[in-house]
Amino acid sequence: MLKRLPILICALALAACGSHSDNAASSPHSTASAPVAASTSPATAPAASSPASPAATASTAAASSAPASAASSPQPASKPKTTAKVDFKDTGKWVAGKNYFVISPAQPKVGNTSKVEVVEVFSWGCPACNHAHPIVDAMRQALPDYATMDYLPAAFRPDENWVVYQRAFYAAKALGVADKSYNAVFDATWKTGELATYNLSTGRPKPKSDWPGIDAFAAFYAKKYDVNAAKFEAVAKSFSVNLKMKRADELVKAYGVPGTPTFVVDGKYRFDFSSAGGTQQAIELAKWLAAKEAAGK
Repeated sequence: MLKRLPILICALALAACGSHSDNAASSPHSTASAPVAASTSPATAPAASSPASPAATASTAAASSAPASAASSPQPASKPKTTAKVDFKDTGKWVAGKNYFVISPAQPKVGNTSKVEVVEVFSWGCPACNHAHPIVDAMRQALPDYATMDYLPAAFRPDENWVVYQRAFYAAKALGVADKSYNAVFDATWKTGELATYNLSTGRPKPKSDWPGIDAFAAFYAKKYDVNAAKFEAVAKSFSVNLKMKRADELVKAYGVPGTPTFVVDGKYRFDFSSAGGTQQAIELAKWLAAKEAAGK
């Protein structure tokens, strides 16, 4: 599937994925999905979280790869249990502090799985994540049986409506339709415009009064997935979803995420397309780190 991706889109996604900067030249929009905006671009984590700059994402993460623990998060999960011997070899190809970064102390997983967990930190409202999601799908499909992929929605760009995308994700998760709608919401945000915060013709954010609210997501899930709209809105505004959003924000900070998309393995290792050296390399690195973790190395 990757070989069929246009070279230009892969190159643009790679340039944007290591760290989302406020440099408009780094925006990965394509004319097919969302035009480049002169004054807007993918986002870094807010300054309070000490994000890396576009030119120094890898070096910053290498120099400071020990994010603070989320105070209210549970203790890190125990090592995954595997039923088969994992063939893990360290040939020296992947280097800590260069290709991936050790999260110290280790942080909790996103889910409760006993498998090795590979997490994509993303937002449906992130243009680089939109370009990368076919690659993320390929990564998920390439993972071995002892590993699984999960998703952690970031909300550190409220100026681009990321909070509502995060809320919608957790409502969809609670209703059992988040994973199956992962690609569809990207399309509704960046292709059809049903859930777009950006004006897809100008490549600039719409006026806030025109941003999609949770009611727009409720209507989308009612039409596409036969979910009762009123129920979707009620779940989205529930105390449970509020708690999940709070925990997601804490984990994003605790993982030391500098931008989206970023990948985290078992709360212990962090990497992105830039640090891995490319899209195919990122898939290989995800598999290698999963094997490393499963083998207890």
